[in-house]
Amino acid sequence: MAQNSFSSGPGPSQRQLRVGELIRRTLSDVLNRADVHDPDLNRMSITVGEVTVSTDLKVATCYVMPLGGADPQGAIAALARNKGELRHHIGKALTLKFAPDLRFRIDETFDRLDETRRLFSDERVRRDISGPDTEDDDQ
Repeated sequence: MAQNSFSSGPGPSQRQLRVGELIRRTLSDVLNRADVHDPDLNRMSITVGEVTVSTDLKVATCYVMPLGGADPQGAIAALARNKGELRHHIGKALTLKFAPDLRFRIDETFDRLDETRRLFSDERVRRDISGPDTEDDDQ
């Protein structure tokens, strides 16, 4: 019996992770070499942080951030304009039956990392992490 394409498992399969990483590397190389025929996109230095792939491998969501965080909406718009050409480069580089449809999102990992650092620097949180006072251990 055919397996359902909407997996109820705990996370992505090994194949999804592998294909996502291959797409991330290929997309990074294409953007780094400025293989796209768009001067606006070639002027930007864009970091591809992560690529997640749907269970059927037909949709790839690319989390990107321009270097320095300058004008992320402009970078997303430029990538969306050139989605077809980027998809063509990915299709040539990978040995998949179908080149996945690319969707671009802003990578918010660095923002979450800053928030985590801020939380850990809070005095109340440091007190909770350090554990009980040493005075209680003497009794």
